[in-house]
Order: sequence, then C-alpha cells, then structure tokens
Amino acid sequence: MIHTVSSSDSKKRLDLYVSEIEKKYTRSYIKTLIEQGKIKVNGKIVKAGYSIKAEDQVQIDDIEQKVVESVSENIPLDIIYEDDDIIIINKPKGMVVHPANGNYTGTLVNALLYSHIGKLSSINGVIRPGIVHRIDKDTTGILVVAKNDNAHKKLSDQFKVHSIKREYIALVKGIIKEDSIIINKPIGRSDKDRKKMSTKSKKTRNAITHINVLERFYISNVTLVKATLETGRTHQIRVHMTSIAHPLVGDEVYSKNADNFKVKGQMLHAMTLGFIHPTTGKYVEFSSPLTGDFSNLIDTLRKKEK
Repeated sequence: MIHTVSSSDSKKRLDLYVSEIEKKYTRSYIKTLIEQGKIKVNGKIVKAGYSIKAEDQVQIDDIEQKVVESVSENIPLDIIYEDDDIIIINKPKGMVVHPANGNYTGTLVNALLYSHIGKLSSINGVIRPGIVHRIDKDTTGILVVAKNDNAHKKLSDQFKVHSIKREYIALVKGIIKEDSIIINKPIGRSDKDRKKMSTKSKKTRNAITHINVLERFYISNVTLVKATLETGRTHQIRVHMTSIAHPLVGDEVYSKNADNFKVKGQMLHAMTLGFIHPTTGKYVEFSSPLTGDFSNLIDTLRKKEK
C-alpha cells in the first residue's frame, strides 16, 4: 500500500506518520518495520526519524495485520534480586525478551505479566512493560527490569551514556594470541540483510568492545573470553568477534562455517551488570555464573586439554 504525504503532514517523523495511519501497531513496532525495510519512502529505506515531505510516497509492504498483545503466562523466572524499583533476572537460553513478530508467547514479558502484573513501568507500553534493555534469544544471563517509570528513566539514562557495567563471557572460534584487544569498529544494520548487523554498513554508530582472554583451548581451537561493552549496539559482541575472524561458537547468524560442538545458539552469557540504583543512588552489581550447555561445554573442553 502506498500513501502520498499531504502538506499538513509535512515535516512529521516517518514513524509518527505511519503510526497515525496504522493504528493497530505500536510506534516501537513500526520502528522495527522501518528498520527491516518493510516501510519505504519514495522506494528507499530510510530511518524512523526521517522527516517526510509533501508528495512523498510512503510504501507499507503487506504485513501481517496482527495486534501484538502481551498476555500473562505462568512461566518460572530465575529472579536474583528484587526491590520496589528493579528486578534482576537471570534469563535462560531460548527465551525472547518481549513479544515481537514471530514470537508472541513464551517471552520474558509474558512471564512478568503473570508474576508482576501492575508492578512494571509503563514507559514502553503494553508490549514491553518494564523492559529497559534486551539480550538476544540464545544469550543467557543478567537483565534488569524496571518496576516504575522513575526507575526506568534513570536506568535508561545510564544506558544512553554507557555508564552501565556490562560484562559477558563468550566462547569464540580460533586461538586469540593477544591477552587483551580493544575492538573499535562502528556497527550498523547490514545493507545486504536487514536482519543482521555489520561493521561494513553505510550507516553506522560508534561501537567499542574490550576483550580479555580467559582461557585458550588449543586442542579444540577455541578461546574463552570476557567481553566488556563500552557501547551497547545490537549484536555488538557477535559482530565484533566475527569482524576479527573469531566468531562465536554456535552462532548460526554470523559464523559461516558450522562447528563440531553440537550446541544450538551462540555461546554468550551476560555475566555482570552494574549500575547506579535509581532510588538509593548507590552503585550495585549483580553476577550470574555459567550454566547449561555453555558450562557443560567448557567442562568438556577442559577435560580434553588434560
């Protein structure tokens, strides 16, 4: 479907304009559609903040007309810490953080709506109540959820200025010779595949990852590393490690060659999260040890080295 922009709508943001047309969709979901190239202006992919002009042709591809609603589900959560403002959750592998196209149930939000109905921030609306940040479906580990709007805003502000401490553990292919590396490569959405991110995109944003080698497994030709985020771009660690020829073990998106470890999904774990508490003003830090197939794989690799 193509809409011609009227003079009265000129200078509006693209995402706002489309949200006024497609009232069934939230603005955040429309932004996702724009990023995926499903909404174009004059046949070209533009950003959600693009300022439309009179006579612009806004093309909205045929997409599933489904209202995304978050429903409560009785799904157990591993809650590490909770107070009146925040919930610290240890997310398991395979769980999507919030409902989106293709994943309407079984998400972290669905679980939170069962256990914390009416006790989550409203800033991100009914689809993402309480969600301040995300980690990928197959990434395990620490996540903070806001229980009120004040906590949400203060946490979001810290994420924006990158003052949050975020440390991950990753198992990557190949032996990294250096003990530490700083990867400073801007990241943007891939020009060839809108579902992927890339360091070679035309439009990128600053991205810095600090890598420290924890263990080298020479027999299996893999390296265990700690990755500390200075910025927080989508798929940052996965993209950065691939860019230096050390993709994550199990990464089916960014690793071209299959591995022999029989694991599903990237070996990436959000180990540590530290920030200023939104109410007390004091620094707090939470950590989660490796578990599941990641932990089992490390045990297997260590046995091989003996």
